[in-house]
Amino acid sequence: MLRILLTIVFVIACVAMTVIVLMQEGKSSGLGALSGAAESHWAKNKGRTLEGNMEKITKIIAVLIFVLALALNLNI
Repeated sequence: MLRILLTIVFVIACVAMTVIVLMQEGKSSGLGALSGAAESHWAKNKGRTLEGNMEKITKIIAVLIFVLALALNLNI
């Protein structure tokens, strides 16, 4: 029963990770990196924006997937 529950949570976490990664913007700064525009006020306060929050959620879900994969591999 526990294995089925962990598998369901694992699949949901994998789908959520896929959706969140696809929603994020690209990291290429283009020609703005040449002129120093990458270090603007927007870049410094990125952690408070939706994009910054999605990066944090991505990291949390990645750790969750890793832990669930290990737990499912232990033959519970």
